[in-house]
Amino acid sequence: MNQAAGNMLSGASSPEPTYDHALRLAYETHGPILLNYLLRLTMGNRGLAEDIVQETLVRAWHHPEARTTDGQWSRGWLFTVARRIAIDHLRAARGRPSEQLDERIEERHAAVDDIDRLLNGREVRDAVARLPERLRSALIEIYFQEHTVAEAARNLSIPEGTVKSRTFYALRALREDLAGRGFSI
Repeated sequence: MNQAAGNMLSGASSPEPTYDHALRLAYETHGPILLNYLLRLTMGNRGLAEDIVQETLVRAWHHPEARTTDGQWSRGWLFTVARRIAIDHLRAARGRPSEQLDERIEERHAAVDDIDRLLNGREVRDAVARLPERLRSALIEIYFQEHTVAEAARNLSIPEGTVKSRTFYALRALREDLAGRGFSI
């Protein structure tokens, strides 16, 4: 430790330390230890831990009780305040949805707007209505009524193989119709 820093901490009659110098000295003395402690509390979130270290040291500067009688920063006071700030940050984070980093934004699925969903549903219903009756009835039995192939065959009075082939051709026609209207399927 240099002479000026020693005089500031010991209370010698040298000029009062500047705000920047005193905070820098506190950071150099206690910052690494506080940071290691806070990294454990924040589960490795280095940015949050560094923010809490800075906030702790600023609070220490504004509170005379943060110093011992000999002018040293009270490590116990610093750890207590740092712990309380970390708890406040962690509690606040639980109340918010998790943050997504910009580099992962393309992985997020865009929320489908209710209006878009309604318009898309209308387009699908219109496309189903445009299908020939024999294909539409098979598609409705299987996908909308959720009947088995055997149940659909019984309801439509056609063989099961015919239900399967009509459903296949109905889906293909539906896909072509929607693709022609600009939908990507």
